[in-house]
Amino acid sequence: MAAQELKMFINGEWTGALSGETREILNPANGEVIAVSAEGAEQDANRAVAAAKSAFYEGGWWGTPASERARLLFKAADLLEERKEEFAKLETLNNGKPLREAEFDVNDSIACFRYYAGLATKPHGQTYEVSDPMQAVVIREPIGVCGQIIPWNYPLLMAAWKLAPALAAGNTVVFKPAEITPLSAVKLFGIFEQAGFPSGVVNLVLGAGPSVGQTLAAHDDVDKIAFTGGTATGRKIMLAATGNLKKISLELGGKNPNIVFADADFEAAVEYALFAIFANSGQVCAAGSRLLLEESIYDRFIERLVQRTKAIKVGDGMAEGTEMGPLVSEAHLDKVLSYVEIGKAEGATLLCGGNRLIGGAYEGGYYMEPTIFTDASSDMRIVREEIFGPVLVVQTFKDEEEAVSMANDTIYGLAGAVFTSNGAKAQRVIRKLRAGITWINTYHPTYNEAPWGGYKQSGIGRELGTFGFEEYTEVKQINTNLQVEPIGWYGS
Repeated sequence: MAAQELKMFINGEWTGALSGETREILNPANGEVIAVSAEGAEQDANRAVAAAKSAFYEGGWWGTPASERARLLFKAADLLEERKEEFAKLETLNNGKPLREAEFDVNDSIACFRYYAGLATKPHGQTYEVSDPMQAVVIREPIGVCGQIIPWNYPLLMAAWKLAPALAAGNTVVFKPAEITPLSAVKLFGIFEQAGFPSGVVNLVLGAGPSVGQTLAAHDDVDKIAFTGGTATGRKIMLAATGNLKKISLELGGKNPNIVFADADFEAAVEYALFAIFANSGQVCAAGSRLLLEESIYDRFIERLVQRTKAIKVGDGMAEGTEMGPLVSEAHLDKVLSYVEIGKAEGATLLCGGNRLIGGAYEGGYYMEPTIFTDASSDMRIVREEIFGPVLVVQTFKDEEEAVSMANDTIYGLAGAVFTSNGAKAQRVIRKLRAGITWINTYHPTYNEAPWGGYKQSGIGRELGTFGFEEYTEVKQINTNLQVEPIGWYGS
């Protein structure tokens, strides 16, 4: 198939980079070029910020009725639904994930746009009873120009999570997808154009983080920066944002514990342990990458877990029956494989996997075996650092107290789960986990209605739900005097 030409969308127009630079976009299933993308830089980001600022103020987007913002978002959702099969195939083609996972992502994205379209017209304020003859109210207003930067692991879904609440709240946006996975974002901005969003309200800039992303984070005319990605990059975003003290929201990394007690439903716990780490090839910030097993079930659980892991069908995400696709790029595959070598050097036991898959149907692609390490101690890098791939590290615990201590022994605090048939125990443990997203007897379900974000070095702020909407608003207090007359404060 011929490579697509991907352009940026700035001030209502499709455009190449001012420099004329381009980037080849590859299919992770076979390494083939599937698109040629405009490679934006600082000057392109500056153009987009100027357009967004003009649309917010001179264009009057900040005064657009909530009902109109809702109408546009509902229209975008309808158009996305009409093309959901096309978008699912684009996600698989560009990211590598199995088509069944991409289909779920597209449906969830449609639901996200509809959720925030509905929320746009709902009450967003408070009134107060005060002692003076005053009316005291609090209202929420849009922040202004919002820069938004997303990763490559959920290209369409992460776009929906950021764009929908920002637009619903009345902001204008400059959006930067990951430079290696821009296909679905470009198509999504085509939908925004078709839906009728005014020029400059939604702007798409393609390019690398150190140029485009850094420009947005440091720009004095960007009022908020929202970033999802690695913790190290999040620190750079946070530092750059201090220039004009812009508002920030950061959804960062995780090294998430999945705790399984001896009284858990055995087969369900095994199934979810697999799903927690191998969904999306482990390229998930909330992945259950640390499996904590109660000692008494360790041998039986590991035997079954390894048996099922070895049976996972790895292949092209487009192929029927594929259960785990390739990693997103050669560079990322090399990084994950380097952690396998680190784990072996640290003395952990490699029970299964750990190798790149090559030859035959894997030729040219970035495939890796699902991998499990045991005999891991808490000081090992494979236990402490986010690998972001299909690598599971298993540890054991003696009792509830030790399980909680081990689970919380991390700089991160994004997600965690508990498997047990004892309801009281489940509540005790889940309430002690220092994490923002938790599950009992399940793993990974996400809801547009519920907040998403973490404790500690897993980020700042929340996405989704009403919390995600509020992240894109300023709070204003308005006090109105209902008895206008001199107050007699001064004698003369």
